[in-house]
Amino acid sequence: MVREQLQVLSVLDSAKTQMYHFTAIVIAGMGFFTDAYDLFAISLVTRLLGRIYYHKDGPKPGTLPPGVASSVTGVALVGTLCGQLFFGWLGDKMGRKRVYGMTLALMVICSFASGLSFGNEAKGVMATLCFFRFWLGFGIGGDYPLSATIMSEYANKKTRGAFIAAVFAMQGFGILASGIVALIVSACFDSAFNAPSYATDKLGSTVPQADYIWRIILMFGAIPAALTYYWRMKMPETARYTALVAKNAKQAAADMARVLQVEIDAEEQKVEKIAQDTSNSFGLFSKEFARRHGLHLLGTTSTWFLLDIAFYSQNLFQKDVLSGIGWIPPAATMSAIGEVYKVAKAQTLIALCSTVPGYWFTVLFIDIIGRFTIQLFGFFFMTVFMFALAIPYHHWTLHDNRIGFVVMYSLTFFFANFGPNATTFVVPAEIFPARLRSTCHGISAAAGKAGAIVGAYGFLYAAQSRDPKKTDAGYPAGIGIRYSLIVLGVINLLGMAFTFLVPEPKGKSLEELSRENEEEIAPTSNTSNRTVPV
Repeated sequence: MVREQLQVLSVLDSAKTQMYHFTAIVIAGMGFFTDAYDLFAISLVTRLLGRIYYHKDGPKPGTLPPGVASSVTGVALVGTLCGQLFFGWLGDKMGRKRVYGMTLALMVICSFASGLSFGNEAKGVMATLCFFRFWLGFGIGGDYPLSATIMSEYANKKTRGAFIAAVFAMQGFGILASGIVALIVSACFDSAFNAPSYATDKLGSTVPQADYIWRIILMFGAIPAALTYYWRMKMPETARYTALVAKNAKQAAADMARVLQVEIDAEEQKVEKIAQDTSNSFGLFSKEFARRHGLHLLGTTSTWFLLDIAFYSQNLFQKDVLSGIGWIPPAATMSAIGEVYKVAKAQTLIALCSTVPGYWFTVLFIDIIGRFTIQLFGFFFMTVFMFALAIPYHHWTLHDNRIGFVVMYSLTFFFANFGPNATTFVVPAEIFPARLRSTCHGISAAAGKAGAIVGAYGFLYAAQSRDPKKTDAGYPAGIGIRYSLIVLGVINLLGMAFTFLVPEPKGKSLEELSRENEEEIAPTSNTSNRTVPV
């Protein structure tokens, strides 16, 4: 039996788009701007770190050893995974707003501290960088379930998908900003010091001042997060948490009446009735949760896991792919600062032309064609373009065809973002009960980061040349970029299959999707109307 909806929740579901919606998008979105900036900026400076701290007098510039490279790249992802689980759980226990400030403060402090180091030796610098990037990732991890949950609980049901997707779309601007900042910083230093290429002067190609470049780029990530801290603390707790989890109808009505500027009845008796109903009090590890939401959780975790293997492999190592086809010149022909500029230029162009548009296409169409369709077709086209790149790989490495490769490679980013990269974030914030919403989103997101770790560590080794003589220093022979792309294509194909476990939330209220509006029906006896058979 369907229970009558609380007035405060009905008002939220039917509310017209107002300024507070856009305010919430910006406040929550700036967290994701910082998240993306910090997670992807590291790929712009790893080559520079190798030149500065692991220089060897050889034909190629110094590179980070395999263990160090995978740690520097992956440690923030490990921290993010832990933060998603911890803060996701804490958001359901303490409330979204109280935990929201903790995650942002941690991001600001650790983003700034990432540019600091104990000593000037390689071990001390890398240990410091990994330590602070782990805790930076821990704070970033908390932003995933909290931002998604807060936005879903603030939004109306007609445009809820677009609002949550818009928060996530700020990630695209964060990736773009990391490239632009790296371009500006490297261009300024290159103009000031004008170092020769490595082939011309092995030591002189890396000027001492280059050590400031990676620090400035990483520390800049603290600024946008710090600017939004005050406004985050001013946001009221979501009405759904206050009414359905904290059982404080009066406070929920007062908060939303102030935000929406309408009169809302507290309906305390309704909330008391909901509190007494035991049919929706099951826990995460109960049989009832498994019956109602088990397949949904499997769907959200598996699709996010598979998507992030491919997505983070592409993003974190696009410089290696683009070098492989010659779009970025050989390292020996550039100075250390010049290499940062070239890598940043390539990443910025791809972000500008494919990554950012893909996110905003999702925002525009998610409430029109639905989450399921966008995710299914996103995985489909990612598979198509991966195979189209991998199977005739030699064709794309020829000089005349390199632009075609970049276009095809960019289209995989476009359909990742106008596809599962956005929808895997949106759907877990809509389909689970309010008291478990943040936790389940955190679990889904953590599964995604587990995939990102597999992609970050696995692709680092897999993409190495099959010829041991052509691998980077310290790496064993891999399967090569071509076969790595084929593996990623197969992973995207699996993502399509698991998408069928995910329901379509378009146009439905959160309570309808999670079945929190269903009332427990007391068993009735009708034996008095039955006759005894003869």
